[in-house]
Amino acid sequence: MPALSGGRRPANRQLLADYVYQELLASLMDGRLEPGSGIGIDRMAAELEVSQTPIREALARLEATGLVRREALKGYRVAPLFTAEELGELMEARAIIEPAITERACAHVTPELRAELERAVDDLRGAPTGPTFAEYGSYWEADERFHRLIAENGHNRFLLNAYNALGGQVQRFRFFGNLGVTDAEHAIAEHTRILAAFEASDPEGARVAMLEHITRVHGRALKDATTSPRT
Repeated sequence: MPALSGGRRPANRQLLADYVYQELLASLMDGRLEPGSGIGIDRMAAELEVSQTPIREALARLEATGLVRREALKGYRVAPLFTAEELGELMEARAIIEPAITERACAHVTPELRAELERAVDDLRGAPTGPTFAEYGSYWEADERFHRLIAENGHNRFLLNAYNALGGQVQRFRFFGNLGVTDAEHAIAEHTRILAAFEASDPEGARVAMLEHITRVHGRALKDATTSPRT
């Protein structure tokens, strides 16, 4: 198994836990931990010069994202890549849930929500999009924040639960192509159209813009997958 990046280790316990999580996440996203491979806790602890405890805590958090899986009597293993069929099913589910949430959130939009969405889009525009997770991680965070803000303001706890259930698999989807960010220009334009609908208090326009965004993301992901070094 390739070595982790092994950045500088913080002393504070919570900062240490976050550091280990980010190190493992970067190793997954950059392909240093390959799909389907076993994850050795002892080896990771040695490489990062930490005890097993923060490694186990980080793996438990990563299990919630769908990027790793825990198998009885075998420990943790990196999740396999999505198949094209699985990706299609995920995007179909998103196309049902997220436009509905978006329409509701826009119908109840507040100045505070508009400002937070605008900040997320501005952060997308300013984030680097290089080929490694260290370079595109902030872009990924701003993208996820934009969608989560809408979901959390949809005024329907059951739709939010459905969104949260998909959340981890959406992160696993990003693992699908191992290409970093290849569609920033398109994605930012699509987020901007969704934001414009919120600024115009246009729930139907927001719903349509979100549906178009998800549909186009699916198409771009399938195209990228054909050139991915993992497929």
